[in-house]
Amino acid sequence: MLLLTRINFIETQNFLNILISVGRDEKYTMREFLELNPPDKFWQEIKSFLKDRNLETEKLNLDNALGRILAEDIYSSVDLPPFSRSTVDGYAVKAADTAGASASMPTYFEVTGSIEMGAGTEIKLKSGEAAAIPTGGMLPAGADAVLMIEDTEKIEENTIESFKSLAAGENLVQKAEDIAAGELLFKKGHKLMARDIGALAGLGITEFKGAVKAKVSVISTGDELIPAEAEAKAGQIRDINSYSITSYLNKIGAEAKKVGIIEDRFESLKEAVKNELDQDLVLISGGSSVGIKDMTIDLLNSLGEPGVLLHGLAIKPGKPTILAIIEGTIVIGLPGHPASAWTVNNVLVGEIVRVLNGEKEPAEIGISSDKYSIKAELTRSLVSDKGREEYIPVQIFKEKDKLMAEPLLGKSSLITNLAYGDAVLIVPRTQEGKDKGEIVELTLIE
Repeated sequence: MLLLTRINFIETQNFLNILISVGRDEKYTMREFLELNPPDKFWQEIKSFLKDRNLETEKLNLDNALGRILAEDIYSSVDLPPFSRSTVDGYAVKAADTAGASASMPTYFEVTGSIEMGAGTEIKLKSGEAAAIPTGGMLPAGADAVLMIEDTEKIEENTIESFKSLAAGENLVQKAEDIAAGELLFKKGHKLMARDIGALAGLGITEFKGAVKAKVSVISTGDELIPAEAEAKAGQIRDINSYSITSYLNKIGAEAKKVGIIEDRFESLKEAVKNELDQDLVLISGGSSVGIKDMTIDLLNSLGEPGVLLHGLAIKPGKPTILAIIEGTIVIGLPGHPASAWTVNNVLVGEIVRVLNGEKEPAEIGISSDKYSIKAELTRSLVSDKGREEYIPVQIFKEKDKLMAEPLLGKSSLITNLAYGDAVLIVPRTQEGKDKGEIVELTLIE
């Protein structure tokens, strides 16, 4: 027994020596650096780096502001609306003059003038007087309500009767009711939507300071990869990750670009990464798994300080993720399998981009809990690896007025589960699964 053990030990040592020798010839060595770092450890490293980073800003205008992040607080310099205005076609009146009005007991008004759309007015109403007013017209002095034309009847040239009793403020928008001069409209870090741009236009705010978009480069590695437009031969597969990663990051506000497919050679990949270190963030898809061709750690460490900080993340899929910082640029090695790369990109990289864009403060980032979420009933039981946070795509459907969640299970090399999925179920590291019939919270896939 001892002899067999000794022989096995010698054979194992010889095998490792061969691998190390091969590694030296290829200018990289295999190492067991991979470990299960909890996501919190990943975030602490990132937060420590980002907290001292200055936000780069630029001038934006109404035409290029959609989806951008404000780099300053925006205050209104005017009242909106700038005058009290009618929300209906009718007659401006004093509300007190309509008290008790009904079909059987109407009240009467003398029409003393009319308001023109888009023009001011000098009319001043007294008790018992009314002024014709269009929707959006300026309320004359003395008026505090507007009678809808449907609730009146003209009985003489300048006399109307009303069948409606009004409260003060009815059928009008008061001056500054929307926003008052000096009031805060949007805070720094606000993401501008189409409706926000309309509000800025209404206030005459046409230029403002915004955060410069995070610049991201995406590198794909793998001798088996070919461009999406190429014809695949035996042993080749089309590049998926470059497209899914850049599309998602551009959607959330980055300026992401595809560098292309780089061969699995130390010098080739090193040169490709080196050329992109003027970016805020560099992503390497592939080359992060432990194995004989895994030279990514040595490569990154050779490019600058402090180098690789972590290799291995306690999430599933996405375990072989690398985190490095090289001379002020964040570099992340993503797993090569599409589902793994997408998961890390969605839950981790996307959060970093939001900080770089000024949408979040470093202290606020983590496994995102602020995305859109819903609750649904699980259609089947799930078993999960305790100690790893697992992300499982699900399809959502309705059954007997209940929302149901059907897990889409598959290997991390498969992309279709994500394409077909509506949301993601997150199983915490402290749990070993979920039970059929359990009401679970789901994060909608963006």
